[in-house]
Amino acid sequence: MRVGLQAALSDTNIDAAQTSSQRQLAISLSAITELNGRTAPLNLCLILDHSGSMNGRSLETVKQAAHRIVDNLSPSDRLSIVVFDHRAKVIVPNQIIGSAAASIKREINQLQASGGTAIDEGMRLGIEELAKGKKDSISQAFLLTDGENEHGDNQRCLKLASLAANYSITLNTLGFGDRWNQDILEKIADAGGGSLTYIQNPEEAVKEFSRLFIRVQSVGLTNAHLMLSLMPQVSLAELKPIAQVFPDSIELSAMNEGGHYIVRLGDLMMASSRTVLANLYIGQMPEGIHPIAQVQVRYDDPATGQTKLLSESISIAANIQTLYQPALNLQVQQHVLALAKYRQTQIAESKLQQGDRAGAATMLQSAAKTALQMGDNNAATVLQENATRLQAGEELSDADRKKTRIASKTVLQSGKE
Repeated sequence: MRVGLQAALSDTNIDAAQTSSQRQLAISLSAITELNGRTAPLNLCLILDHSGSMNGRSLETVKQAAHRIVDNLSPSDRLSIVVFDHRAKVIVPNQIIGSAAASIKREINQLQASGGTAIDEGMRLGIEELAKGKKDSISQAFLLTDGENEHGDNQRCLKLASLAANYSITLNTLGFGDRWNQDILEKIADAGGGSLTYIQNPEEAVKEFSRLFIRVQSVGLTNAHLMLSLMPQVSLAELKPIAQVFPDSIELSAMNEGGHYIVRLGDLMMASSRTVLANLYIGQMPEGIHPIAQVQVRYDDPATGQTKLLSESISIAANIQTLYQPALNLQVQQHVLALAKYRQTQIAESKLQQGDRAGAATMLQSAAKTALQMGDNNAATVLQENATRLQAGEELSDADRKKTRIASKTVLQSGKE
């Protein structure tokens, strides 16, 4: 298994007369399977809310979704299941699936809804179970809840998510219904290197669990860190310099270490690339082709047990022209639009929290137009409908706000609008 690494500037041509030029650098990374290469087994933990509010159809569909996961795991994969209400307990200790599928399903079937919600206790036990089977495997958690962390500590959740990421354990969150805290679940997923999924109705549970499971099955490499080196005439933007734009939009932190920037990305998938966008400022240079940056990836390969491997190093060059002619990269422009949609929606949410309904509606309309430019028609519909509601003096429901957040972070699939 190796890293597939590609990089492109939003416009490779630069006007020699400009003292400073802004460009976006799109870096796409994926895991590529070598001929006869093997992939590591999955080490999965389901961390499931079974509080009283999950009673009835909600819990039954989650059980069905969990059964489907058990059916789709390979015999060499590992599974653990933690459940929580106002306390947490392990109902399936970390184990190789082997021939244990039937007994695991029996444990799932015995789940009853009761009590309150303590997400952090569920996370703590889930991380402990994953740690038991972490060696030479791909460790992932599915954390599902339908409520607020009323018996827990949200800051502890974020600390646990960061701790998990540091140990190459990825946390994916699933919000069930409309009463869960979208801020905390998104922050857990972002800090834990995973994704946020919104399950609005119980009947969507099996489909959304399966979609997320397919995604984690495609993980080939873990603990990936992007290393970005810039030439002396080049600098990162001071404000929000780097972000992931695919498969989800996430603001990222860049640490300056030994003259180059380090950005933690986490898992690399075989099925699709993870794409990062860096905002660069390029100083004035003489006419000609000049290197402006180098990118490389440090990563772990759980299939071989090797850590801190290094990918090939790629050099990025700019063409400095006395007679400037734009050479726009349309794919990079799409990534720029994806990030704009995300940030415009964030501004809209901030204005709404401040009571500025008109300002929020205006920003949601801008985000809807950006989505249309991308061809993301489903997201454009969600964003424009919510802008129209605000303009009409209506309140946005919890469901509306959650749809807006999901629409801002990713390209909506058909049926998710």
